[in-house]
Amino acid sequence: QVHLVESGGGLVQAGGSLRLSCAASGRTFSRYTMGWFRQVQGKEREFVAGISGLGATTAYADSAKGRFTISRDNDKKTVYLQMDVLKPEDTAVYYCAGGSGSPYVRSELAYDSWGQGTQVTVSS
Repeated sequence: QVHLVESGGGLVQAGGSLRLSCAASGRTFSRYTMGWFRQVQGKEREFVAGISGLGATTAYADSAKGRFTISRDNDKKTVYLQMDVLKPEDTAVYYCAGGSGSPYVRSELAYDSWGQGTQVTVSS
């Protein structure tokens, strides 16, 4: 497992942008598939985006395609989620996760390391 800490959440107006960061500890960060999930209170946590260990492969939920970009810097042991053209329905707690599976696997069961979450609120 890897220890993960998210940052970058906040309040933004619809149409605006935010960049979330997730800093990891440990020596083997580049071996981990990293993902971003989000959760609205009272609803299940849902997949947003995933990226393979070396960054060659990315996957996105339909709701994120064309607006969000996942990336990683293995030297800095950090994964990012650039969110553009934000909508009020993007409001949620966003979680960073690490796992050993394919970034195309959207189940949270594929990830065994989780951050504490960061709140993103998009006002209309």
